[in-house]
Amino acid sequence: MIREFTGSGERLDVLLSADGALSRSRAAALVKDGCVSVGERVENKPSYKTEPGELIYLDMPEVKPAKAEAQDIPLEILYQDAHLAVVVKPCGMVVHPAAGNDDGTLVNALLYHLDSLSGIGGEMRPGIVHRLDKDTSGLMLVAKDDATHAALSEQLSERQMEKHYRAMVYGKMKEPSGVIEKPIGRSKTDRKKMAVDENGRWAKTEWKVLKEYPDRTLLDVHIITGRTHQIRVHMASIGHPVLGDVLYGHKRMPAVERLMLHAFSLEFTHPQTGERMRFTAKCPFCEQ
Repeated sequence: MIREFTGSGERLDVLLSADGALSRSRAAALVKDGCVSVGERVENKPSYKTEPGELIYLDMPEVKPAKAEAQDIPLEILYQDAHLAVVVKPCGMVVHPAAGNDDGTLVNALLYHLDSLSGIGGEMRPGIVHRLDKDTSGLMLVAKDDATHAALSEQLSERQMEKHYRAMVYGKMKEPSGVIEKPIGRSKTDRKKMAVDENGRWAKTEWKVLKEYPDRTLLDVHIITGRTHQIRVHMASIGHPVLGDVLYGHKRMPAVERLMLHAFSLEFTHPQTGERMRFTAKCPFCEQ
């Protein structure tokens, strides 16, 4: 596909990314790959300063759809039937392939171990109804067909699923239980992070003390909403970040070998049978 631009004095990569269809880095890469012509001349320098009125042509290469491949990766499957499966994702495993993580993901393992997966999530996210951060371990629900996927997604959006986590947090809590209700949005200073933001999306987290230690506390955490990094952001916002959290923690926290966050229990209604189902996955750090 050929796209046409008109120069107006700015750098070539800036011009190509001005409408937001491309990032500036992607535009620069296309220039270096010889996909851009200024008039009839191929231009390979992203820093080229365009002349006002100059015609620039971008020959967008055809995007070949990526497809995740099945890989024989050990995976704990707690339950499966013809419609869905419940699996335990280990700490350190990415849920689906993406830039920088082409394989070794949960999806690659699912494609090997399960006989079918829903297609709603696309070829790179088959069966994935919800996600966990790379360093969070625990329960994940997987759909095997599109009808089940759609029904489970609706339960999730209507907050008809109940999800509890185990979290080892820094310090001692002042109360035996509590509720954190603070909106969460993308951090304005670091795009890799989320933050409490009055203009963000409503988020609610309930917590209860399970066990206290000299410098840390084990919590049961029930999330009412499912915002990105919700537990990590909310716990850090009240001064008790999750141990092992390099994004939201601080230097005073004791060193641990992993992010101390685990998806412990999951309750939902089976879309095909109407049965209310509940699963738990043993917490790998709760006996410490």
